[in-house]
Amino acid sequence: MDVNSSTSPSRGNWSSKIGFVMAAAGSAVGLGNIWKFPYTAGENGGGAFVAIYLLFVIFIGFSVMLTEFAVGRKTGLSAVGAFKTTDRRWTFVGIMGVLSGLLIMGFYPVVGGWAIAYIYKISTGLLSQPTAIGDSFSGFIADSMQPLFWMGLYLLLNIFVVIRGVSGGIEKAGKILMPLLFIILIIVSVKGLTLPGAMAGLEFLFKPDFSKIDSSVVLAALGQAFFSLSLGMGCMLTYGSYLRKKENLVQTTAMVTAMDTGVALLAGIAMFPAMFAFSMEPSAGPGLVFVVVPQLFAEMGSIGFILALLFFIGLSVAALTSSVSLLEVVVAYLIDEKGFSRVTAVISASIVMALLCILASLSIGGLGPKLFDTGAFDIFDLLTDKIFLAVGGMLVCLFAGWRLDRSELKKEITNDGKVSFPLFNLWYALIKYIIPVAIAIVAISGVKAGFDSDKGDIMLLGLAIIALCGVFSKKL
Repeated sequence: MDVNSSTSPSRGNWSSKIGFVMAAAGSAVGLGNIWKFPYTAGENGGGAFVAIYLLFVIFIGFSVMLTEFAVGRKTGLSAVGAFKTTDRRWTFVGIMGVLSGLLIMGFYPVVGGWAIAYIYKISTGLLSQPTAIGDSFSGFIADSMQPLFWMGLYLLLNIFVVIRGVSGGIEKAGKILMPLLFIILIIVSVKGLTLPGAMAGLEFLFKPDFSKIDSSVVLAALGQAFFSLSLGMGCMLTYGSYLRKKENLVQTTAMVTAMDTGVALLAGIAMFPAMFAFSMEPSAGPGLVFVVVPQLFAEMGSIGFILALLFFIGLSVAALTSSVSLLEVVVAYLIDEKGFSRVTAVISASIVMALLCILASLSIGGLGPKLFDTGAFDIFDLLTDKIFLAVGGMLVCLFAGWRLDRSELKKEITNDGKVSFPLFNLWYALIKYIIPVAIAIVAISGVKAGFDSDKGDIMLLGLAIIALCGVFSKKL
């Protein structure tokens, strides 16, 4: 029997394959691609980082995503239920996914709110004073009230989409927003490539200098691959649980991975050629999109105003398609495990997220409580990006490779032999042996690097939280 057919009406299903692909790609494509990928690539030497990132996406990202889709569809349950119904000892992996979703949504809507705010700011004349753009951003994020207003508006948009359900809200939004995002990025990229000196930017992005590689660059690339593809946080597992049994998981995974990587590279092409053309610093950090990019558009004259508006609409679209999937992870948990209606689950999850976002937003302006001399925004980001996502992905692979039956997995992925997947044996070897070891090595190096950069206490906190999840999740 199709497990999905017996699930609660509050859960729902995807109504079409293209709807699912657009929604899953929307989950993968987000701030990780357009906000985080360019500045992380800039900070980690450009081409060498991009080369390692692409290797991780192809060999690790694809394999972990396929695993999450397969586990989700096989059980027809959310992140927690998928593990608990198979073996209660593995429940903590699902709890980690829900916790990751909560923590990411504790800072993600803050940046999503910035993106919406910049649509308004550009519309009201931000580009008319290019020299003031940097001060405008620092003043904006340090203000205690302005960012909270835009964060609240952004969170309301998420609630509006998710409360309408899987096919009526998330799927419809993905079908409209994802093509719009691609069109916008292509327009901005084409303009950037026509600028004199733009080829130096492409060289920075695609010509690797492997002398710049160290353990922190490798960890950054792995973290970026997981964050960008929405892996290890329960999103793809939850989305997979709404999939019909007839869909081709391998083809779908390849499409989602390709779309996500394409957007990340397009974002790099949209920014770096123009940055080099105007002699701007590629390692501008998290403020890259909100300081350097508007300055770029200001240099382009009247066409720059239109491109800037398009760019920040695109950024807001990308953020929204990702964050609705993170909200859905927590909502699906409350529906499946706690028996909530969809409306109650959405409102309950959103209240918790709003409280976390307030702490994160205030911490950027130096307000709010600190832990280990670090504000809430950075804590949530470090815990998820450096610890939870990679470890979560590793545990999903261990669960599939060592706890689930190999023949059952093959039946799920090949739709009882109806779908050809000649690389099954290679994929199975990757998830059972190679990926867990590779992630463990990179994660250990990352924890060590964390101690070297005075973030060791937060790394230990992350590992302690995982251990506590393991101890207490059996009671859930």
